[in-house]
Amino acid sequence: MAEVGRAAVRDPAALLPGGFWAAVAVWLERPQVANKRLCGVRLDARRSVGFPRAEACGHSPNTSPEQEERAAARPCQRSPNGGLGPGPSTGPELGTAGRGPEESPLRRPQGEDPREAAAAARLAGVPGQPGKVGVGEGDFPAADLDSLWDAFSRSLAGGNPEMLAFLTGSRAGSQPEAPGELDVVLRTVIPKTGPHCPLAAPRREVVVQDVLNGTVTFLPLEEDDRGNVKVEMGNVYQVRLSQSQKEWFISILIFCPERWHSDGIVYPKPSWLGGELLARLARWSVESKRSGFKSTLSLISIIKYSKTYQMLKEKYKDMVKVWPEVTDPEKFVYEDVAIAAYLLILWEEERAERGLTAKQSFVDLGCGNGLLVHILSTEGHPGRGIDVRRRKIWDMYGPQTCLEEGAITPNDKNLFPDVDWLIGNHSDELTPWIPVIAARSSYGCRFFVLPCCFFDFTGKYSRRQSQKTQYREYLDFIVEVGLACGFHVEEDCLRIPSTKRVCLIGKSRTYSPAGEGSVDERRTQYINSRRGRPMSPPGEAPAPPPPRATVGHAGHPDGHQAPDAEAAEGGAEARADQLWLSGFHPREKAERVRNCAALPRDFIDQVVLQVAHLLLDGEQLNTGSTPSSSSKAWNRGGSLSLAEVARKLDRGTLQRLKRECGGLQTLLRNSHQVFEVLNGSVHIRDWREEKPHRQQCPEAKRRLFSEAFKTRICWFFSHHPDGCVLPSDGCPFAHGPAELRPPQTPKRKKQVL
Repeated sequence: MAEVGRAAVRDPAALLPGGFWAAVAVWLERPQVANKRLCGVRLDARRSVGFPRAEACGHSPNTSPEQEERAAARPCQRSPNGGLGPGPSTGPELGTAGRGPEESPLRRPQGEDPREAAAAARLAGVPGQPGKVGVGEGDFPAADLDSLWDAFSRSLAGGNPEMLAFLTGSRAGSQPEAPGELDVVLRTVIPKTGPHCPLAAPRREVVVQDVLNGTVTFLPLEEDDRGNVKVEMGNVYQVRLSQSQKEWFISILIFCPERWHSDGIVYPKPSWLGGELLARLARWSVESKRSGFKSTLSLISIIKYSKTYQMLKEKYKDMVKVWPEVTDPEKFVYEDVAIAAYLLILWEEERAERGLTAKQSFVDLGCGNGLLVHILSTEGHPGRGIDVRRRKIWDMYGPQTCLEEGAITPNDKNLFPDVDWLIGNHSDELTPWIPVIAARSSYGCRFFVLPCCFFDFTGKYSRRQSQKTQYREYLDFIVEVGLACGFHVEEDCLRIPSTKRVCLIGKSRTYSPAGEGSVDERRTQYINSRRGRPMSPPGEAPAPPPPRATVGHAGHPDGHQAPDAEAAEGGAEARADQLWLSGFHPREKAERVRNCAALPRDFIDQVVLQVAHLLLDGEQLNTGSTPSSSSKAWNRGGSLSLAEVARKLDRGTLQRLKRECGGLQTLLRNSHQVFEVLNGSVHIRDWREEKPHRQQCPEAKRRLFSEAFKTRICWFFSHHPDGCVLPSDGCPFAHGPAELRPPQTPKRKKQVL
């Protein structure tokens, strides 16, 4: 046994020992937060078991090795008091012959009824995955955790006092100070995939939590070709909480350091455990804040998602090279690939649950660049995307991808009775309406929304609670809308390169089809109750709620229904065109640029020069010596908060900037050559510090730097009182017109995908 790390933990808020177990729960359920080479885990089963004791299996210190071997060959079962007791002579073959006491194999039961195994897994419960069965692809049933633990306990009691002492945190040969129960969790650790890292096999572990002694022990499992499962003693490690003279310590220990095998993925080097992991656990233990969001990918199989994501990423990676939009191709391509992978697995599991074979149809409302529609359609799901504005990339997808240009307004005309799923991926002003449209389209219509910008039914969303973040409050509002529409709403967290990555899913209803009429009345009441939350446009009086069409017509027994057959066609058309709530305004077809880029060049130059003079006249920043400092003192100016800068600008300038998204901060960020904006403050950029950073950039960004080299005049050369801090050959900008190069505009190949 060796201690690979030990950290003293300051606990001014008195959060320990409870905070320690909260930190352990993060490492147990979401290890990918610390180990970036993991995709995640699946928690298969959880049990409360008794301490392994020699008496439990009928052993005594005087037992002979032959007696121990015969006892270890007998299966153990749970005794009525919850401890481990001797089992009957019959039972699953454990395959212990010829193995030492430190190996505790378990053979997979033959001929076990899968339905019984699934039922046992449901009874066991899978933490963090409501309703998910803890039986994965190609693994033994989660219900076997009892048998696995019993076999391991017999091996400890039969002749491995060192492991028993390590497990219980006591001296070898002694028993724990007080009898109690252990919390035993069976989990599957899933490695992350990548182009340079082929899909590694998931690894299973038994995690033993001893709350009384403050220890968590991780026991990796191995399975041979015959189905025997045993604990791999070489990679056993433990996290331990201890207290000495009113000071708390967290330490990480390895049971057998000389046999530790590091694969660099599931089992890192001991130095990483004692350094990176220990530091994170110590920090998490004293953090009082708790996340208000679900764990990542909690509603689907992580193993299936990992395989599907890697397949799609490889299949659609060329999109990055031909991306014609001005947006960042890597972010948008890989984000849509991840969303598509999630939906494909969600829908695959839904088909399995419902016994369906036909792939689900969909409509993406506010589809934007249409890539998500293209991927889902290419993967066999019939569907289309609708957006108010056509994108250049639409022409590249080919005829199999159906994309329509048009505005969606919430009324009886924009219903989709023959569609299985409605998608809202950053759908802005349509986001709160998507559950309503899905509910009124048909009883079988479901929805998936990924909220981003905060919109109510008729305008910007207004906050109501200061105790929550704006994002959490808005998610709760969309959940409220879904519940008012009669959906069971589930929440999950996607693995995408975005800060807004929580999705909301409505897969089933809270009522039967016969109750559609009364539920729709409640929907209408709820929507009307939101009237006036965002202010109506000036001069527009709130209109009375439109007459709703009746539901439950014989022609559409499970969905929204057209007006009565005796009504005049003109009246029916008028009602169909009427908004469900007045005041809704779809996005404008011509997107207005409001990121300060459309402001006049002379106005931007004037503000930049004015702010630069304010900073240069202030007290200089003391950042210590720079790597290339010389005898010449270069004025790098001071630092001012954005509020201080705004107070120095005239009223007309501020009003003009307020009409742009982000205002003054956006303009200063856009002037990247001159300023650095960080944590609400701005200072002059020192390009001597930028060079090492650029060397660490990925190849794509370094190529952009190369293409833009000397294509713009250096602002410091022209305006700074001390000139540019870099020599001409080291500055990426031109020192005078003579150095200017024509800008390179790489031509993108146009191709049909």
